[in-house]
Amino acid sequence: MSNARDIIKRPVITEKTADLMENKKYTFDVDVRANKTQIKDAIEEIFEVKVDSVNTVNYKGKSKRFGRYTGLTPKRKKAFVQLTADSKELDFFEA
Repeated sequence: MSNARDIIKRPVITEKTADLMENKKYTFDVDVRANKTQIKDAIEEIFEVKVDSVNTVNYKGKSKRFGRYTGLTPKRKKAFVQLTADSKELDFFEA
């Protein structure tokens, strides 16, 4: 995974993460194979900010039924990124 845009998939924007954004803590869906160091480097490269810490959460796929067949939804990984106090805020809603 050499490209930073392959590691960071999309920002997670919900009411709970909007409250975290006030404290410069942002949430992203990331590649399940990415580690914390790769996530930190990707965020710093894409948004040109300094990252203080990265916390990750792995989600297993849920079991779903399709008629008589069962399957799993894809597993995913979520990263919580804390920016340093002197870095700028990220704006996901700019036109």
